[in-house]
Amino acid sequence: MLLIRIYTFLVGFINCIFFKVICSSSEFSLDGDYLLGGLFPVHEVEQETFLFNPVVTDCKRYTFSTSGYQMFQVMRFAIEEINNSTRLLPDVSLGYEVFDHCSDTKNLPSVFSFISKNGSIKPREKLNSHQSKVIALTGPYGSTRTITIAPLVTMDLIPLVNYGATSYTLSDKLQYPSFIRTIPSNKDLIQMIIHIIQWFGWNWVAFLGGPDNYSEDGLRLFYKYTSNTGICLAYQETLGQSANYNLTLKKINKLNINVIVVFALPIYAENTVRAAIANNIRGKVWIASETWSMNQQLLKEPGIEKIGTVIGITERLLSLPGFDEFIYKAKARSAYITDNAECKIPTMTCNQDCNNCSLVSPEEIINEDPTLSFAIYAAIYTIAHALHKVLHCNMNQCSINTTVKPYMLLGEIKKLDFPLHGLQVKYDVNGDPTIHYAVVLWKTETNPPQIEIVGTYDTFPELHFTINNSLMPWHNNTFVPFSNCSVECKEGYSKEHTGYYDCCFLCKKCPQNSYVNYSRNPYTCFPCAESEWSDEGSTTCKARDVVYLQITEIPSIAVITSTACLINILIVMIFIFAYNYSTPVVRSAGGSMCFLMLVCLILSCLGMIFFFDEPTPVSCRLRNLLYMFFYTVCLACLAVRSFQIVCVFKVAAGFPNFHRLWVKYNGQWIFVASFSVFYLIICFIWMTVLPIKPSRDSVSIKDQILLTCERGHPIPIIIVVFISWFLGFLCIFFSYMGRDLPKNYNEAKSITFSILFFCVIWIVYFTAFGFIKGKNIQLLNALTQVLSVYGILISYFIPKSYIMLFQPKKNTAAYFQTSIQNYTQTISRS
Repeated sequence: MLLIRIYTFLVGFINCIFFKVICSSSEFSLDGDYLLGGLFPVHEVEQETFLFNPVVTDCKRYTFSTSGYQMFQVMRFAIEEINNSTRLLPDVSLGYEVFDHCSDTKNLPSVFSFISKNGSIKPREKLNSHQSKVIALTGPYGSTRTITIAPLVTMDLIPLVNYGATSYTLSDKLQYPSFIRTIPSNKDLIQMIIHIIQWFGWNWVAFLGGPDNYSEDGLRLFYKYTSNTGICLAYQETLGQSANYNLTLKKINKLNINVIVVFALPIYAENTVRAAIANNIRGKVWIASETWSMNQQLLKEPGIEKIGTVIGITERLLSLPGFDEFIYKAKARSAYITDNAECKIPTMTCNQDCNNCSLVSPEEIINEDPTLSFAIYAAIYTIAHALHKVLHCNMNQCSINTTVKPYMLLGEIKKLDFPLHGLQVKYDVNGDPTIHYAVVLWKTETNPPQIEIVGTYDTFPELHFTINNSLMPWHNNTFVPFSNCSVECKEGYSKEHTGYYDCCFLCKKCPQNSYVNYSRNPYTCFPCAESEWSDEGSTTCKARDVVYLQITEIPSIAVITSTACLINILIVMIFIFAYNYSTPVVRSAGGSMCFLMLVCLILSCLGMIFFFDEPTPVSCRLRNLLYMFFYTVCLACLAVRSFQIVCVFKVAAGFPNFHRLWVKYNGQWIFVASFSVFYLIICFIWMTVLPIKPSRDSVSIKDQILLTCERGHPIPIIIVVFISWFLGFLCIFFSYMGRDLPKNYNEAKSITFSILFFCVIWIVYFTAFGFIKGKNIQLLNALTQVLSVYGILISYFIPKSYIMLFQPKKNTAAYFQTSIQNYTQTISRS
């Protein structure tokens, strides 16, 4: 049984290939010096059926395609035009043989006919020995059909100049070395679609295709070229003839997708659009691939105006001068042949038979979708120009004795660069042409509906893409439809991914001292450099002002002036106390210890000058060290002085031995000296092990970098501050114990006031430290140091100087003796 079936197939195959058409006037063939092959879908198999027998598809039994027939006529027109020309191929005629290519996989006999030599195929024959029936061929229409037959054609390096296969796979020259196309590849088409999507700011799209190589290749390329564009493929589906189009459209509607890319052959695009009309789908944007962007039948479909806006992509439409006249003449001649009984058209011509061709009017052919017309026209002219090169033609003649091999034409085709009706025809290393796309808009609300060009996309001589937005009357005359997963973030907000898709995000306001750069990375708030700053929600950083406490500023001059005055007053005090050294007032104030206190106060003031100008390691160490050390020594003197007065009047009676030893060994000096050495060691360790260093404060004030000194380690600071405040506590404690001593010897009030003033101003400083920012806090620190010195000067030394200068009668031994007697009498009475 199997042998019978194989025999039947071979008999039919041989009859199909080698049967000669009796009528030389047949549209499907033309004699010539060099023969070209053509494959066109004069009929279309709408749905392939699975066959158990190797039977060739009889195309005339299926649906007649006016569009395919029109493509066929363009090839005939181009060849006739070339044959009538005396410049391209003088004295050389082109012939052709055309087959009706209606099936994706069941039209191989036509290809076998093309690659045969004298009715036979010898696979092992050397390339330079083999001479195929045709020197080149064009077609077929569709990527799947081309991929099916291409290996057979390219095996012998026969140029396959294609007009209707866009799959990017065919650009692989290792697999398809002799494939050339005059129509852009899917790569170019997908990039064009992406340009349109980005032009209008969409990123939430659906992609619908058919069960064929064309759509599969387009989907693969769409995934590839949208990977880093921010465009999300929210939904994609392959739709066959039996697919549930209604359910697909409902899913798209549910996902709020308003942009739908229909990258499919016309039959599947028609099913999709009709399903959208039937399901009352409204307000969508439909992006049509070049296969159906000029579909006149869909354009006039009832209800098409309700589904939204249709944007199509097509090759730049060019009219072919003389084509209309050719069609009228050809149809008239065809009618004559049909009526001529002497011309017998055989019944079995292996897909070179067309019952409906004679019924098509010239107007139907002329008004058919012209999308591929120029591509077919350019394909024939490409072959003719290559033959012109191989035959070394000039203006008058060609070298007709030259043997022409298909691979010779292939070599010349790769080098071609010629103008054709205003466009440049040339091919890149992959055999792909220059791109001249047009963006078209379906104006479905006009009567009759029209297709208008609204944009262009060219790659030659340079890349250029534009759309005239004023020509885009969106559905219901609204703004550009919204088709994004998330609303774009406001300026200064970064994106935060949510969900699976990159274009679905939340908006997060960039914090202070950071910014978002949308061109760099919209998902990150980049930190500003240390020398820069920014407010919340910024897109750039601003330069900070570098500030520090300058000596030339008015507040600085005021503090320095007051300090200078203070130092001068203290120096005057030294002279006053030295002049009155032997008087009771000086001895009661501490005698020689007064000079130590005054010198310490002068030296503590010197630390103030290190607060001004740009901080250095030395100034940062000395600005607080001088004050804290010498002022603390002064506090130690005050504490000793308070204790000494109490010791004379109260401790001497209760603890005579202690008083004797205190007086004998000058206990006050031993205490002050010992304490000073101990405190100096602590300060030395502080400044060497954990020193205070210069720092750049970029936190306190947002738009400034404050040159200051760091706070330092808290432990040594706590220790030195604690010692100072502890001495102050002792001063107050001993002053309280001696509050009832003789008036002239009672220092309780003055010492208590000095210490309380010292505590109050430093409490004020530490309180203000949390509120005052910038260089003013340094100024306040310097002022606090000066005021604390003023406190001791005013409360302790000024009153004694006043007595010495203006009340000398109180600065006598008798006056002091009277005070002691009165105190003794008071104690004895109590």
